[in-house]
This record gives sequence, C-alpha cells and structure tokens, in this order.
Amino acid sequence: MKSTFTLEQLGWNNHLMQHFTNSEAQGFEAGRVAIENKNNYTIFSSQGELKGEISGRLQYTAHSEADLPKVGDWVSMQVFDQQAIIHGVLPRSTVFTRNAAGKRNQAQVIAANIDYLLIVQSADQNYNLRRLERYLVMAAEGGIAPVVVLSKVDLATDWQQKMEELQSFDADLPVISVSNTSAIGYKALSQWIKPGKTLAVVGSSGVGKSTLINHLLDTPQQATQTVRDKDDKGKHTTTRREMFITQNGSILIDTPGMRELQLWESKQGIGQVFTDVEVLAQDCHFGDCSHTNEIKCAVLAALDSGELSEERYQSYLKLQKEADYLESSADFLRKKDARMKMIQKAYRQHKKNNPKR
Repeated sequence: MKSTFTLEQLGWNNHLMQHFTNSEAQGFEAGRVAIENKNNYTIFSSQGELKGEISGRLQYTAHSEADLPKVGDWVSMQVFDQQAIIHGVLPRSTVFTRNAAGKRNQAQVIAANIDYLLIVQSADQNYNLRRLERYLVMAAEGGIAPVVVLSKVDLATDWQQKMEELQSFDADLPVISVSNTSAIGYKALSQWIKPGKTLAVVGSSGVGKSTLINHLLDTPQQATQTVRDKDDKGKHTTTRREMFITQNGSILIDTPGMRELQLWESKQGIGQVFTDVEVLAQDCHFGDCSHTNEIKCAVLAALDSGELSEERYQSYLKLQKEADYLESSADFLRKKDARMKMIQKAYRQHKKNNPKR
C-alpha cells in the first residue's frame, strides 16, 4: 500500500477545511483513521502511515464512546516521529451507527464519512430481505447512499429471481450481482468506485465481503475461506474495521460481519425505507393510527387486499417498536442525567453556603 498520501487522495474537501482552520492555526495536522484498536489507531496522512493515540483531554471530554475517533474519521493531531497524538475529531458528514451489541442504548459508530454503503447479500442461504431493511434504515439515518450487492450468484440457481425481487423492493435502490469465483459483475461497480470517494462494505458473516474487497483492491488484502458444503456458509474472516486505498484512488472500509444489528435513532430512516407504508398511512382515518387494530386503517386495508405483504408489514411494525423503545429509553436517560446534574449543582451550592468551620 502507498506509504504517503495527499489529503485530497484521502477524501479531503473544502467543507473539512472550514472546520479544520482553527486547528491548523494551532499547529495541528489532519489525518484520517484507517484502523481502530481500542485506544490505539493507524492514521493515514501526508506524513505517511502513523500510529496514534488519543490525548487525555479528548478522552476526558468525550461524552461517550461514539465521540472518540472511529474508522473513516478525520482527526486533528500532533505528530512526533511518526507517532500521532489525536486532539479532536472533525465533524462527520455521514455515519453508520448501530445500538452496541449486548448493551442497551449505547451508540456504536461502525464507520464515518462514507459516501456509499455496499450492502452485501449473498444469493445462497444467507439471503434475507428483513436484514436488508435494517441496513437500509441505518444507511438512511446516517445520510449514506446504499448500493445492494448480490454476491455468490455462482452458488444459486435462483439468483435472477432474487435480483428481480431486490429491484422491485425499491425502484431507486441500485442493485448489482457479482460472482465470487470470477470477475463477472464487478465492472458495474465502477460508477461508485471513484477517486476520493469512500465506500464501506457491510453484511453478515460469510456473505463474501472479503472476496468483494479483494476484487476491488485488485490484490489479496483480506483472508477468505471457502464455504461449507452443508449450508453454503463461509467462515468469518474479517476481524476488525479497516480502511484501504484502491488502485484508482477510491477509499474502501471493510467491516466484520455483524450478528446483532440493533437500530440507533432510526425514526427518520424507517420512514425513508418504508415509503410504501408511510404513503398508505396518510389515508388512515386517525392521525395517530398504530396500524394494528384501528378501524379505517389504510395500512391494514392494504394488508388485507394483498397490496402490502405480511412480511414487510411485520418488519415495519417490529422496527417501529424497536425505535419507539429506544426513543423512550433515551428520553428516560436524558431526564435522569439532567436530574443528577441538578442534584450535583444543589450539593455544590449547599457546600458553598455552608462551609465547614
């Protein structure tokens, strides 16, 4: 891989420059996070590939883990002999976030500053429209343009039927098909693989993300393993999020397969992905219709007539319920935090007014 870069080759633009002006005046340099390993980082910059760590002040002032540098982030830093001290994270233009696995109400930033999200769905037994809907909601919420990649078409006899299903899923959603054993289909990706543009590759374990990355890089970077004969599933080979630079200058971010894909702040994203349901809901008799048991519900009427499938309807309800719970829990935590701050303020005032004699 190239050892030094211009900032423009890493995706730098005028918008970032505007936010970096004050940091530059303080003598800081800009770089982009390529690998995150707990509190240690690999950063691409005009000085080359640097090892970095966050400053104590940044660690202290971060409100949550999501405020710390993540893969794809632009950071302001000081450089000492190829070692970087990260002092700040520049504002993110887009972000791919989920609710952290195994934890309640904690945002986990998967990657940042992404132009296109390549959502890989394999044509074998890993094909799952409901999982795809979750990825699409997360992409919409983070402001990222999605592209669906149907992989492993060489392993499925019905892959063309699945392509038609995906293309009818959303008329505006780009969908391409690729083979994992040949170069068939990869040329279609060229309209998104452009210099300075950042693409993140996501999907569950075994769908062929590493094979896709290797094809796009035109050199083996990620280990791949063959699928098991009994279920057509490959073994998980990507173990961390990592950013690469392609031969033509585009930027790729590979991510591990995600077993849990819980939503984070997804109300707006659900509305964008389920536009068919949202349009139907406009004709409901009640403005606060839940689309479950109300009379004169246009959504339920479409379900009865077959205009709306049972699977998509249930997926919509499930995601809405998940988003409602997350929203109410987040509101509770905000109120609890505000109450704690009031108590602490009152305690400090009491100590001030009643000093020990």
